[in-house]
Amino acid sequence: MSFGGPAPPLIRTTPPDRGSFPLDHDGECKSVMARYLECLRTKNGSNKKCKHISKEYLGCRMERRLMDRDDWKNLGFQDEVGDTAKTKPKKDT
Repeated sequence: MSFGGPAPPLIRTTPPDRGSFPLDHDGECKSVMARYLECLRTKNGSNKKCKHISKEYLGCRMERRLMDRDDWKNLGFQDEVGDTAKTKPKKDT
């Protein structure tokens, strides 16, 4: 494009469907995340075998207001139908 030519089209961005959430800068749920990643590594990337840790991680994030509370079924846990997530996360050390 040369100077003085037609302006490029504007790129319109849209927010994520479910909103944004803060990163875990303070590492409040880091130990749960590390266990999940280790589980994935040992199970050859099979997330089904590590789903219980994934649920614990999401519970930790919700408990610490790093994401909004939501129904477990909306988070991919179809076998856990209830009002909202109420799992108490283990305290990180």
